[in-house]
Amino acid sequence: MKTLLVAAIALAVMPYWAMAEEPSQTTKDPLATVVQPFVDSHALAGAVMLVANKDRVLALSTAGYADIGANKQMPKDALFWIASESKPITATAFMMLVDEGKVHLDDPVGKYLPEFYNVWLKVEQSSDHILLKRPHHAITIREILSHTSGLPFMSPMEQPTLDHLPLRDSVLSYAMTPLEYEPGTKYQYSNAGINTAGRIIELLSGMPYEKFLSERIFKPLGMKDTTFWPNKRQLTMLAKSYAPNEQKDDLKEITVSQLKYPLDGPGRYPMPAGGLFSTASDLGRFGQMILNGGTFGGKRYVSEASIHEMTRKQTADSIPDSYGLGWGTYGGNFGHGGAYSTNLQIDTHNGLVLVWMVQHAGFPKNGDQSFGAFQKAAIERFGSTSK
Repeated sequence: MKTLLVAAIALAVMPYWAMAEEPSQTTKDPLATVVQPFVDSHALAGAVMLVANKDRVLALSTAGYADIGANKQMPKDALFWIASESKPITATAFMMLVDEGKVHLDDPVGKYLPEFYNVWLKVEQSSDHILLKRPHHAITIREILSHTSGLPFMSPMEQPTLDHLPLRDSVLSYAMTPLEYEPGTKYQYSNAGINTAGRIIELLSGMPYEKFLSERIFKPLGMKDTTFWPNKRQLTMLAKSYAPNEQKDDLKEITVSQLKYPLDGPGRYPMPAGGLFSTASDLGRFGQMILNGGTFGGKRYVSEASIHEMTRKQTADSIPDSYGLGWGTYGGNFGHGGAYSTNLQIDTHNGLVLVWMVQHAGFPKNGDQSFGAFQKAAIERFGSTSK
């Protein structure tokens, strides 16, 4: 009786938030439940999943492992290389300058980087010759942000890793590399175009690209673990990277071949098209700001008009790929994935932000279906009540 009385008193004085933090062991997480089978079958190492509406986070779930070999379960604050998910962040930063009237989307790139007035277009090429001519028009900012500029994915100088050159030098090398096609006539995914937009941000803002992102987006949004250079603490949070083994029936641990190691060492430079590391919670805040028309926590970051421009189809009707300015577009919804399978989706139909954080350069078995399973479960659970 005395033991029961002490327990009752302790329960009565326990603050409500302490009780709320420890969910019932019988309560099943619907997101983790649909993803766990992929972990059990060795098709997926692990994942962090976030679902939010414009006002609050609705779910933050984990499944599997951040480090299979060490038997380390995936924590909610795990850090991931988000790769090309950096592109919509760069585009959003750029549109802030458009909002301020410092630049226009149909300006020629050469207006800010004169070397781009002298680019050549590749007409034909063989092992012993190349034929060049001038393009019909100078490439525009709209074209570099929508992958329709003719710039290649990267330049020959961006070896052995994509982050070993200062941004200024990388962009100069693009102007020295012949265009692949007439600007505006095709869609060809191009890190070079987004990196060039990042260099223009530097010139117009008068500060390094990475500082502009930090001062205008990361710090005010509270994205405390979004960076190009993970520090010692953040490196302990970094999820291991995986790929299918040779037999395609299990996973093997890998490193990120596109980046220079150590990740906190010297000689690494910011890459606007794909260099950022982040967490699910950080990306959720960015996504909420976009879903909320450019505002978060009572502060406006970018105009609704700019968000509309970024997220509408910019590629021509004759071009099957549907891309905006730094964002992929999907029938009114929009988002972007990363090279190691991370994904950020803004579901305007259901009023949801969906963040999928994994670290996979491909999947064995049916692992590539794991994101779809998460997306379906999130919409079924939260889609009808989130708006």
